[in-house]
Amino acid sequence: MSASQDKPRVSRLIGGIAESATLKVDAKAKALKAEGRPVIGYGAGEPDFPTPDYVVAAAVAACSDPKNHRYTPAAGLPELKQAIATKTKRDSGFEIDASQVVVTNGGKHAVYAAFMTIVDPGDEVILPAPYWTTYPEAIRLAGGVPVEVLADETQDYKVTVAQLEAARTEKTKALLFCSPSNPTGSVYSTAEIKEIGAWLKEHGIWVITDEIYEHLLYDDVDTGSLPVLCPGLRDTCIVVNGVAKTYAMTGWRVGWLIGPPDVVKAATNFQSHATSNVANVAQRAAIAAVEGDLSAVDEMKVAFDRRRKTMVSMLNEIDGVVCPVPQGAFYCYPSVKGLLGRDIDGAVATSSAELAEIFLEKAEVAVVPGEAFGSPGYVRLSYALGDEDLVEGISRLQKLLAQG
Repeated sequence: MSASQDKPRVSRLIGGIAESATLKVDAKAKALKAEGRPVIGYGAGEPDFPTPDYVVAAAVAACSDPKNHRYTPAAGLPELKQAIATKTKRDSGFEIDASQVVVTNGGKHAVYAAFMTIVDPGDEVILPAPYWTTYPEAIRLAGGVPVEVLADETQDYKVTVAQLEAARTEKTKALLFCSPSNPTGSVYSTAEIKEIGAWLKEHGIWVITDEIYEHLLYDDVDTGSLPVLCPGLRDTCIVVNGVAKTYAMTGWRVGWLIGPPDVVKAATNFQSHATSNVANVAQRAAIAAVEGDLSAVDEMKVAFDRRRKTMVSMLNEIDGVVCPVPQGAFYCYPSVKGLLGRDIDGAVATSSAELAEIFLEKAEVAVVPGEAFGSPGYVRLSYALGDEDLVEGISRLQKLLAQG
């Protein structure tokens, strides 16, 4: 065998990355639907609403303007960066300059750029679990080491400062903070955020705060933006956000990173080689979105709130399922530990991953197992789908699980 045959065809770095579990479940559900099976998918984290008309109109107009057919600055259109700065102050009270913004290819790319910018090989990043599937992979791609800190339903899936302190070492570089949370829908209170902020400041630890679900809050929950509640962290805080969830623009791929000048310069240099500028037509659409009012998300929120209550109620009617009430985003994250080991129409699951397979095969319902989020024994269901499908899918699970 030649020396070249001994070497892996795919690099070890990329070969070690796990496929996005949420996208995998969504793709499988769509494939089964294409075969004619009546699958109801709760996997994808995207609103079922269309992008607002005025945003689409801005994109249509942009297509006809030759200036959008050319390269533009790698960090984003100046008009969009200014619009993001204005929107950030309006929505969260965080006052920044447009020069502190890097427009990225979706929020996911902003997360990746943030870790690539501040993490060196061997640096540890504290990662509260349950976590969004991309976080640990992005940390590893940057050469970092994710240090998982698990919070279960007894603490509303929110980590405590005591847990963070127990995970801290001399190698700790940053904390990933996400509130409202994907996958749990949990929201940290103002007091909890301030306590975590004080801990970060005391130990000189960076924080990357994901605010993509900032507008999807319910029950008048008392919360806020971390750099606003903890202004002493401005120099060691990176905010990632985007238009995807607020304006039903998941497919437009426009996100952004906000940070201190040196981080923004480094992230811009990185993007100039990785992707260059985000598609100009999408950026023009994003300008219309962030400069507009929040009526679109307010309308979606009414529907999400209704669906949230319906889903929580129906899930908690199932013996063996415990579903806390989420206060943000559009996910429920019930514990299904009580279903493991139980006979379910002739099948027995020993893990939430196996349980998800049973749901898909026997009820034609697609959910994402907790293994994908670093917490086996749970499943994630998105309630960003139509009311009728939502009720039908949970009804199927109720019927299936009543047969045990």
